[in-house]
Amino acid sequence: MMERIKIAIVDDHKLVSKAIENMISFNPKFEVVMNCFNGEDFLNQLQIQKKLPEVVLMDINMPRKNGIETTIELSKKYPDFKVIALTMEDNESTIISMLKAGAKGYLLKDMSPNILFDAINIVHEKGVFYTDIVTQSLLKIKSEEKETKEISSRLKDREIEFVKLACSELTYREIAEQMCLSPRTIDGYRDSVFAKLNVKTRVGIVLFAIKHDMC
Repeated sequence: MMERIKIAIVDDHKLVSKAIENMISFNPKFEVVMNCFNGEDFLNQLQIQKKLPEVVLMDINMPRKNGIETTIELSKKYPDFKVIALTMEDNESTIISMLKAGAKGYLLKDMSPNILFDAINIVHEKGVFYTDIVTQSLLKIKSEEKETKEISSRLKDREIEFVKLACSELTYREIAEQMCLSPRTIDGYRDSVFAKLNVKTRVGIVLFAIKHDMC
């Protein structure tokens, strides 16, 4: 019998976490080994847990260590764990924060069971899973090294500076102030970077920057 993928659920909404656990339990390929109600509880339980999870379904907004803080700590202490953010939020800054923290996937809680199962399988086997919510940028970024070096070399110094600031939580207007430029000029940098990196969103820029250690 094939060994089942071990899963942890970290979500402060007990009804939601139980529903997700029930959903997963119908799939013979998976086994829920932990179900915790906040990040602090999860990190504490890991120290005494005999069966460690391979994939962690992580809520973002939780008391006593939120999903971002917990994912950062997991990345340091348990780098082999694959974290999939599970949330009601689809705003850019939250996605960016979770990706920078080390999340390997990002799903909305209203996803179908099939999408959840696909995400767990793909993250477990290949390391990353991003739905359209995070854009298909990562797939484009996974081009040959030669091509990515060429893309990087096309960026001017000020565009590289813009990319680094785009990885922060600053708004475009605040980035303009930081670079001592007008918002209109920043819009020009943004459009130029979109074209050069072949991405369509700020998240796409961040994914490129993370992959190339530009953040």
